[in-house]
Amino acid sequence: MQIGFHGAARTVTGSKYLLTLDRYRLLVDCGLFQGGFEMHQRNWRGLPFSASSVDDVLFTHAHIDHTGYFPRLAADGFSGRAFATPPTKALLGVLLPDSGGLQEEEARWANKKGYSRHQPARPLYTEEDANRSLSLLNKLEFERETPLHKRLKVTLHRAGHILGAAFAEIRYRDDGSDWKTVVFSGDMGRRGVPILKDPSPLPACDVLVCESTYGDRLHEASDPKEQLRRELEEAFRRGGVTVIPAFAVGRTQEVLYHLFELFEEGRLPKVPVFVDSPMANSVVELYCRYESEHDVEMNALEEAAGSPLQTPYFTVVRKREDSKRLNDHPGPAVVVSASGMATGGRVLHHLYHRLPDARNTVLFVGYQAEGTLGRRLLEGETEVVVMGDGLTVKAAIRQIPALSAHADADELIAWMKTAPAPPKTLFLTHGEPAVQDAFAARIRSELGWNVHVPEPDEVAEV
Repeated sequence: MQIGFHGAARTVTGSKYLLTLDRYRLLVDCGLFQGGFEMHQRNWRGLPFSASSVDDVLFTHAHIDHTGYFPRLAADGFSGRAFATPPTKALLGVLLPDSGGLQEEEARWANKKGYSRHQPARPLYTEEDANRSLSLLNKLEFERETPLHKRLKVTLHRAGHILGAAFAEIRYRDDGSDWKTVVFSGDMGRRGVPILKDPSPLPACDVLVCESTYGDRLHEASDPKEQLRRELEEAFRRGGVTVIPAFAVGRTQEVLYHLFELFEEGRLPKVPVFVDSPMANSVVELYCRYESEHDVEMNALEEAAGSPLQTPYFTVVRKREDSKRLNDHPGPAVVVSASGMATGGRVLHHLYHRLPDARNTVLFVGYQAEGTLGRRLLEGETEVVVMGDGLTVKAAIRQIPALSAHADADELIAWMKTAPAPPKTLFLTHGEPAVQDAFAARIRSELGWNVHVPEPDEVAEV
């Protein structure tokens, strides 16, 4: 068995792991690189293997940095099977066409404004490409071992993080040998957060491939709902509009959950809240549909007052014309819009109109990858380019780290400790280099595990 680390190696996005067992090839995740220009360019460089040589694709969850390259893979010749949990399959039916449509729209805008380095600008793939790729998707139920090859079986376990998210337990056997196990964490969620069930324990494995996004830090111990209340109370006093860039899957739903409770409890004034992301609105419906994934608290709220995600407190914005009207909406008000790292989507238009005004607030509630507009704003840049135009940043820039969907360093180690025995090798992926090195050193010191941090496109025998 070999594992090729063709994404999320020494970086946070672009997850792609190619397992090769004799002539069988399984690609675990198929994500887009996200971030600045250099990261964007990686998506155009092609893969070190042919798309047609891949037999199957297995998705851990629906986020675009784990799935967003799949339409391009299919357009380039992949015609095998793709597997995901039922909620993830449903989410991809929304996310992938939206991703293709956004790329087409951004290419049109870049050509209109003339700011692309390539003439003409074109999308990596189209909405039509994405819709065609969806025909290759198959459901894989949680906790059900499924053979994909005569010597390879897969079981998906709940990972928290977002609806349908899983970590993958892959059992395989070389000729004449015993069964061995490799586990891919995907993105590991946190325990005790709203809406979804907690992550499952880590099963015994020979090899663990684990994310390390927050491997050098701990989330604040304070209540994220209370943090949200404080930040919004201050923003409302400024009198402007609060723009919350939020991932359409996961963060938007958690923000709405907390806002519902704060409004119900009378701890925040009921200002207008606009959910301006067609994709997020479709995802909310899916979150409500998959009740089997809800935790006890979410079920109790639904029984008592209906879904906290679909209430008169929140106005759904679907049409582009209605989205544009929000540019003139007075404050105080809240606009929740994607994308979460401000790399595309309708949130860019809101930032374009709101960043130059000191009355407004931009509140980040998720991880901001290196090179993204979100990261640059958090690092204090006062002059940024949005949709080809230079803007002076006068709005207040705030962040609530405790709303992150990723487990922090302590939570990752706690999950590792649930394994019955240490793996022979731990590969750390999905993290920035300095973070990975710090986390690797901590794991060696505290757990005594054999840790390796693979380089981009490294192929390891296991």
